[in-house]
Amino acid sequence: MENNEYEKGKKFSYVNTISYAEKAVVSKHVLKKETGNISLMSFDKGEGLTEHTSPYDAVVQIVDGKADIIINGTSNILEAGETIIMPANQPHALKAVEKFKMVLTMIRSK
Repeated sequence: MENNEYEKGKKFSYVNTISYAEKAVVSKHVLKKETGNISLMSFDKGEGLTEHTSPYDAVVQIVDGKADIIINGTSNILEAGETIIMPANQPHALKAVEKFKMVLTMIRSK
């Protein structure tokens, strides 16, 4: 990876290119652009991100494990293979029901 991004033109596996860390959240950039970015993240069981807002629409794809994605106070339990869109400027939070890995794609609206 160059500049903490994945090498373009080379195949990779989301599941195998990030590890879990005890009592931690791990994050890697897949692509980072002015208009948005794609990140790969892993969360140990019980870890999460506190409620916040973002100017980006964000697509969360769970690639391993199980997460609680809370949007506007509504809990959404997602497992590997499931996806949800978190709308821009809406409060949201994430919590690991069990350890999980996700791909986060954030796109800024004009």
